[in-house]
Amino acid sequence: MRIYLLSLGTGVLVGVIYSLLNVRSPAPPLVALVGLLGILIGEQVIPIGKQVVAGTSLRSAWQQAKCASHMFGMLPGGHAGAAATATTTTAVSTETQS
Repeated sequence: MRIYLLSLGTGVLVGVIYSLLNVRSPAPPLVALVGLLGILIGEQVIPIGKQVVAGTSLRSAWQQAKCASHMFGMLPGGHAGAAATATTTTAVSTETQS
């Protein structure tokens, strides 16, 4: 129940911000896409920030948080590479056990 109330509260806050910016809902496609990109970036700020404060470099923190895969998903051709890696790992593991 808590997650639904937080979601509703966030939606109301975004609605207020949209109203202050004179953007009508539903937002024009470009405004909506930029907003979604902002959400994805915002989700990464805390995990990366914690690691940077702990002394990790920004690049290393980005990689450890797996931000690229979270923000962009599996890019074209990524599935084939992941499947090949899994097959190779399985084959090596099978050979090692024999």
